[in-house]
Amino acid sequence: MITRAPSVRAKSQEPAWKRWLPNFGIAAIVVFCLAPFYWMLVTAFRRPSDQYDLHLMPRVWSVDNFLAVFAPGTGFGFALLNSLIVAGVTTILTLIVGISAAYALARLHFRGKTLVLALIIACSMFPGISLVVPLLKLFTDIGWINTYQAMITPTLSFALPLAVWNLTAFFRQMPVELEQAAMIDGCTPGQAFRKVILPLAAPGVFTTAILTFIMAWNEFIIALSMVNKKEMQTVTVAISKFTGSQGFEQPFGTQMAAGVVVTIPLVIAVLIFQRRIVAGLTAGGVK
Repeated sequence: MITRAPSVRAKSQEPAWKRWLPNFGIAAIVVFCLAPFYWMLVTAFRRPSDQYDLHLMPRVWSVDNFLAVFAPGTGFGFALLNSLIVAGVTTILTLIVGISAAYALARLHFRGKTLVLALIIACSMFPGISLVVPLLKLFTDIGWINTYQAMITPTLSFALPLAVWNLTAFFRQMPVELEQAAMIDGCTPGQAFRKVILPLAAPGVFTTAILTFIMAWNEFIIALSMVNKKEMQTVTVAISKFTGSQGFEQPFGTQMAAGVVVTIPLVIAVLIFQRRIVAGLTAGGVK
């Protein structure tokens, strides 16, 4: 017996709300995610005297808040550089250690491997605030306060568990026969990994790198606790310490402008690597 696929006419007889309901859901999610950024952008372009205005669009467009962000004495330029150094070094170290650990966990068979993976992901569940006091005491004793390593090392420990878990799942779904074929052609195991597996793992590596960079770029608790010198603070700490022209008013417009400046690099990075990110997040989802 031959069955025919549903005709276009049968599909058109479905209620209109069933066809449009997924679109409404997607639109609601997009609005929910973009509404805070829109309000931040609109507030940033208001005049300082209009920062408490609640209209959806500025009455008068102004760039005074952006000029105040980079005004002499704010140190925001140095804060951007510090955040770039901390986030960049953290991302590089996370990839170096995470790729090595994930590949070993994906390829090696040993007793207790599942327990090791469970412990790795369990380490990411500890709240950062619970580690601030012992880390502060340790870094004070060894002279690491107001240094980059005081911010990079804890952030690295927070980023590694998720990176290892993601990369392990990605390496597991890659066939072992690829490496075996490369070794038959004369490659060593290390060469097979570098020349065959690592290029094919680029989507997963890029996804992990972007997620790690975003986490390190937005980190606040460690940077606030381990640094008390203005020239060493990151952008998140710099934004929280902005003061008004009189020293006691809350400069919402300046903070919103700084938030826009901080968010733009992340948006650009995601737009540039969006295909690799989607490929990395969906890898292994379809067999």
